[in-house]
Amino acid sequence: MNPFVEIENVTLSYAGEVIEPAVQELSISISEGEFCAVVGPSGCGKSTLMKLITGLIFPQAGEVRVNEEKVDSPLKIAGMAFQNPVMLPWRKTLGNLLLPLEIVSPHRERLRSEKQSYIQQAEQLLDTVGLGGCGDQYPWQLSGGMQQRASLCRALIHDPKLLMLDEPFAALDSFTREELWCVMRDLWQQKNFTVVLVTHDLPEAVFLADRICVMSSRPGRILVERKVDLPRPRELDICFTPEFTSIVHELRGHISEART
Repeated sequence: MNPFVEIENVTLSYAGEVIEPAVQELSISISEGEFCAVVGPSGCGKSTLMKLITGLIFPQAGEVRVNEEKVDSPLKIAGMAFQNPVMLPWRKTLGNLLLPLEIVSPHRERLRSEKQSYIQQAEQLLDTVGLGGCGDQYPWQLSGGMQQRASLCRALIHDPKLLMLDEPFAALDSFTREELWCVMRDLWQQKNFTVVLVTHDLPEAVFLADRICVMSSRPGRILVERKVDLPRPRELDICFTPEFTSIVHELRGHISEART
C-alpha cells in the first residue's frame, strides 16, 4: 500500500535564520486512515511538519507528497484544528462551520444552490459532538470546550481526507480535554479519515493514536516510531492500566534523550 502522507528527506530553514534548520533530512510515512501522533521537545519542528504537509511552506530539499501527489500549493483535502478555535465572533456557530465551504472547491461553487444540504450536514456534525441546537449561538456564548468541539466540526465540514490537529486540546481543563479525546476518537472511527496530531500531551497521544513519532531537538527529524498496540475502541479507563502508563513512560524517556 502506498503511503497517504509521505515526507522524504526534507530539509527546511526559515528565511533570515542563521541557526540550524528547523528540520533536516526529515522522513515520515503515514498510511491512509491511520491516526498518527507527533511528539517531541519544544522547538523540534512539529508545527513546521504540519505546515509542510498542508502546503503552507515548502522545503529547500526533499519532497512532500499527499495522496501520491507532490505538495506544491495549499492542500485542499485537509481540515485543520488548532489550540485556539479562532471562531469569528460576528458569526453564529453554524456560520462559522460553513466558512470553509465558502473557500474550498468544489463546495464554494455549490454552496448557494445546495446550502440547505450543507446546513443539514453541519447540524448533524454538531449533534455528533454534543452541540445539537447550538448552531444559532455566537462563539462568545459557548464555553472553551464547546468552541473547540465546533472547531472540530468546522475542520470536518468539507469531508477532508486528512485532518491536521495542532495541540487542539491544550488550552482546556483536564476533564474537558478527556471528553474531547472521546469525541475525536468517535469522529475518526465513524469517518475513517487520516489524522496527524501534534501534541505535548503524551497520554493524549497514546489514547488516540495508532502510532507515535518522536522528533529530535532542532534540527527536527524522526528519532523513534512507537506503535500503540492497545485494543480499540479505547475507553478512558485504559489510561490507568500498566500497559498504557508503560508506553507513556517509554515516550517520556525518548523525549528526555531528544533534549540532550
